[in-house]
Amino acid sequence: MNRLLRPAFALLCLLPGTVLAAAPGLTTRLDAQLQANRDRYGIAGQAVLVAHNGTLLYQGASGERDPATHARASVDTIFAAQSMAKLLTSTLVMQLVDAGKVDLDAPASRYVADLPTAWQAIHVRDFLNHSSGIGEYYERIDNRWVSKGYAGVAPTLAAALKVAGAAPMQFTTGSRVQYTQANYLVLTALLEAQYGTPYPAIARERILRPLKMHSTSWGLASVPVQRAAVPYIGKDGTLQPANEDPWPAYGWGHADLQTTVGDMNRFLQALATGKLVRVATLEKLWQPQALRGGGSNFFSTGWDTTRTDGYTQVGHDGGTRVRVRLAYKGSLADGYWVFVYLTNGSARNVWSSTLVESTMAVAAPRDFPHAVLSERLIAYALDDSPAADPTMQAWLRDTSRVATDALEKAINADGYAIRESLGARAALKVFALNTVLHPASANAWDSLAECHAALGEKDIAEALYAKSRALAKPAP
Repeated sequence: MNRLLRPAFALLCLLPGTVLAAAPGLTTRLDAQLQANRDRYGIAGQAVLVAHNGTLLYQGASGERDPATHARASVDTIFAAQSMAKLLTSTLVMQLVDAGKVDLDAPASRYVADLPTAWQAIHVRDFLNHSSGIGEYYERIDNRWVSKGYAGVAPTLAAALKVAGAAPMQFTTGSRVQYTQANYLVLTALLEAQYGTPYPAIARERILRPLKMHSTSWGLASVPVQRAAVPYIGKDGTLQPANEDPWPAYGWGHADLQTTVGDMNRFLQALATGKLVRVATLEKLWQPQALRGGGSNFFSTGWDTTRTDGYTQVGHDGGTRVRVRLAYKGSLADGYWVFVYLTNGSARNVWSSTLVESTMAVAAPRDFPHAVLSERLIAYALDDSPAADPTMQAWLRDTSRVATDALEKAINADGYAIRESLGARAALKVFALNTVLHPASANAWDSLAECHAALGEKDIAEALYAKSRALAKPAP
């Protein structure tokens, strides 16, 4: 494992005036966590950064940026961050909102000419939050992106919007969420109409250059070979080259971002301190959007948003490989955390949220008890010793710090994450534990039944489904 590069390089990744914290104990613990994650999930290469209130606490890397050549990953390795590109686009739109030039609750057609007829009344906010209901501009055919009527993706932004506009609306605008790249094509068109210049030039002028994000660009072809993390994907538990098609330049507002942990730290630090958008505007825009018919959108102005342990946590992933997260309690002025976790793939395609939460659990266990719970449940799922069950139950009873009324839901969610990354057999222990802790929960028994069904254990699953239905049946 590569140790921290300190202090000279680390300071380059911070905004002026910040200081590198001396945290040798934390360094050792996070180094160990990165190694544990590599061992569990078969991560090819990774780089991780943790900061608190503008102070860099940790920056480390391990593994291989290119397993084919065994080239080592480092903290200045440039990773394919893909959909994290949407955070730049969202920020550029928020700058226009902050300046009073765009109204999120106005139709996007006010700012973008020639939108399809069915889209004329859709608000800018719904495109940002993936609640517009519009269709996609491509589909996956033979492992390639293809727009209807073309041999590949549509050749221009206008053509791509036309393809998406020809597709039927997927649902009533504002009623639910469906993540599509086409939403961010509309925002790309809005930005280009406002500034009269192509999207990449706007992003460079307003974000990358002011923040000295010199290692951020779009498209793997733009990255120096000696710094590039080659993307991999897991298939049947082994790493294989991802062989991903490049996105056209008009798609860079939603995909194909290439960046480093240091550059993403610069970006998140600038947001947290009001250097890109006023903090008051950010905190207002990072509030949940109510959906028609009830519930709320988990995107807030395009940022994947959760509210856990008293924190608002905003960020985005790039598929299963990368994620950034900015967490603050109450107000950014009261303090904030930055977590950046970049990989070039894993044999098990582990969820990027699982990786970020593993670092949260180590860096700030008292602040993020749900992250600690997740990490403890993963260790429990992998522990075959006889003491695992009583030890875990005692910890949940005495030490977990997760509220009793939130525990069942949290364990259930972690069970599904474990099932996805470590398999149904490992997850079975977690779902079974939840039924022991919450024997009257129909949902706990249903999840356990579903896990047995995934393992092909039909008779057991049917009996557990029946138990779940009986518990869910209203009392006479």
